[in-house]
Amino acid sequence: MASKKKPRPLLVYADKDGQIFDHPELEMICRRGDELAQPKPEEYIPLPPDSEFFLLPGRIPIGLDPETGEVVEVEGTAVAAFACPGLTLTGLAAYGNTDDSPVLPMFSYGAVGFANGRFWITAKVVDEDKRQVFTKIPRQKIDSGAKRLMKDMPENRLVRHLATCALTYGCPAAQNLALGRFEAPLPTSQTCNARCLGCISEQPEESGFPSTQERIKFTPTADEITEIMHYHAKRESRPIFSFGQGCEGEPLTEAKLLTKAISKFRSAGGKGTVNINTNGSLTAAIQPLAEAGLTSIRVSMNSLLEPVYNAYYRPKGYKFEDVIATIFEAKKHGIHVSLNYLFFPGVNDTEKEADALIKVVKESELDFIQLRNLNIDPDLYMELVEQYEFGPGMGFINFRKRIKAECPWIKFGYFNPFLG
Repeated sequence: MASKKKPRPLLVYADKDGQIFDHPELEMICRRGDELAQPKPEEYIPLPPDSEFFLLPGRIPIGLDPETGEVVEVEGTAVAAFACPGLTLTGLAAYGNTDDSPVLPMFSYGAVGFANGRFWITAKVVDEDKRQVFTKIPRQKIDSGAKRLMKDMPENRLVRHLATCALTYGCPAAQNLALGRFEAPLPTSQTCNARCLGCISEQPEESGFPSTQERIKFTPTADEITEIMHYHAKRESRPIFSFGQGCEGEPLTEAKLLTKAISKFRSAGGKGTVNINTNGSLTAAIQPLAEAGLTSIRVSMNSLLEPVYNAYYRPKGYKFEDVIATIFEAKKHGIHVSLNYLFFPGVNDTEKEADALIKVVKESELDFIQLRNLNIDPDLYMELVEQYEFGPGMGFINFRKRIKAECPWIKFGYFNPFLG
């Protein structure tokens, strides 16, 4: 029996009242870097229910005329989709800009189209883990769980902070803590030693866009941290505890506190995966953390090319080479190492980037690559890296195949794995 042919999704756009329509003739196109192209059938999937639509102010909808092959503008507002967790974008929303188009908030903007009665997004599933799927969970259950946390640990300031994250900001990690499942967030650091262009917790007023989360305003004690760890471990049989959240700075700047908390937790019989999401800037902090009982680290990088990394992270007091050294140091001490690889179509799937990534993966023998989306206004990012010649992109699917072929032990995903 012949396989069913995938449809060519039509352009999706919004009118002045915000109502979303599909165009009767023009087909969806997507953006990779500065290039526009029609996505291949293997590069788009039905839009999952936990995804969201974004209207893009000051952006003109554009689609492909299948008869002429020309790109055509349409009156209205461009529309993008924010992919639910577990998906990596293979293409970004394509649009034209007006003279007064504002900077977009710090989200990722996937190309979205419509065909056969459903929406489609240019993305691929990279992780089947459902830890950030809340579709069938009543909001009341999350709210009552957050309130229970505060009732059971009334003096714990970190609990109150995380309950606010769950109740006010809808933070998936904080919501899971309220539900007593999966990964418990443990924000600790008020400060950071990088000035990431895409920081979601702190932006200068002149940046032109707001932070999407509020940074923690105090430093918790080791007792406050471990109280949450033991509490979560009683409710979740495969607990993961993660320092380094969107509502804080760099956790390694509080390495002594983290070492004390981890040691205290482990000495009291604490089980589970203890992880740090980090920029990897402070290599000397790794050995004491490993000795205390740290299980894994996830090092965030937008690029393995030093100039591109520096342009985005804008490090203060550390260098690109320190990040690489931290990866090697962690592996030396038996720590599971993941890359939080912030993927941007048309930049990260190029030959230069793939070669640089493969070199580090091979030499360090790191364990895991989390293929997450770089949350940033695409125009802003391309302006940032416009001086660098990346060459043609190979596409997300070929990029992933290339990494796996050269580094067959590597695992891909989206979330921090439970390691026992």
